[in-house]
This record gives sequence, C-alpha cells and structure tokens, in this order.
Amino acid sequence: MNERLQKQLDFLLEIDKEKQIFRQTHILGYGRRENDAEHAWHMAVMAFVLAEYVDDPVDVLRVVQMVLIHDLVEIYAGDTYAYDEEAKATQKDRELAAADRIFGMLPEDQGRQMREVWEEFEAYETAEARFAHLLDNYQPLFLSDANGGQDWVSHGVTRSQILKRNERALDVSEAMGRVIRQVIDKNVEKGTIRDE
Repeated sequence: MNERLQKQLDFLLEIDKEKQIFRQTHILGYGRRENDAEHAWHMAVMAFVLAEYVDDPVDVLRVVQMVLIHDLVEIYAGDTYAYDEEAKATQKDRELAAADRIFGMLPEDQGRQMREVWEEFEAYETAEARFAHLLDNYQPLFLSDANGGQDWVSHGVTRSQILKRNERALDVSEAMGRVIRQVIDKNVEKGTIRDE
C-alpha cells in the first residue's frame, strides 16, 4: 500500500473516535446523550433541508463539508459545552492544537484543504460559515426543545445565555431566527429555560 493511501486510511479510522465524544444534548427521546458524529450527520441533513431559508445564497456542499469537519478537533480537545464559561476559556488553544494533530494525519494537500474548511467555519465570515454556525446552534436547541427542555433544566440555562450564543446566528435567516425566538419564549414560559 502506498504512503498516501495509508495516511488516508489511518485518518478515516481515527475520526471514528468522534462517535465516542458525547455532547450535553440528548438524542430524541432523551435515552442518552448524542455524540459528535450524530450531531454532524444531523446538521449535514439539515443543511440540505433548511438552505432555502437562509437570507444569503450558500454553497450547500461547502456547508456540509463544514458541519462534517468542524467538530473533528473534539476527538482530542473534547466537547466544550456552550454554556460552560470556564471550559470556553481554554477552548481555542485546545482546538488549535487538536487541528494540527488531526489534519496533520492526512497527506499534506488534503490536510491543508480540510484545515482551510475548519478555519473558514471558525472565522464566521462567509455566508457558508454563518449558515453552518446557525445549524450548529439550532440543532441542540431543536433537540432540547423536542425533549421537553430537560437539558436546559439540568444545566440551569437562561434566556440571556441562549440569546448571547445565538446573537449572530439570528441574523443569518429571518425565518429560522423567528423559530429560535419562539422556542426560547415557549420554554421560558414553561420554566425549562430560566428568564434571566
């Protein structure tokens, strides 16, 4: 087997570890927490289904690349819960080191290409990156709401925390922004999101 193919196969086996990185959000039915691979798959499908609601046109395949790649760094950096301010203080450094490691496994051209997709997502400057971030924020909100808000209750999540996390995402799609606000308002009224 040639060296390039061996590196590619080693990388593909390594990223299977993404299935072992569990998030704070539970799968539908609240049976267990979802893993990063499930999160990425769900967002990839959402990109195709919800692209018509984005205010600026996007290259959907580029968005799919971003949502499939963006959390690979968590194989080494771990998942950082959206509302854990202490863990967020070291998140960038942990993820940069992890990006060097995971994308460095590939042949140089492919590693560079994937790293560029990841960096585009992180920079939040293109229409594709903004849509990918909207999906990244909406997917756990969607599941938490469908599960009766139990994840928010267990973490004591507040309206202000969710609005702060979504402040830029709300401008990506007027339609989805309305949905996000409705979900928040409904759960504040139910008491599953604290009104702070």
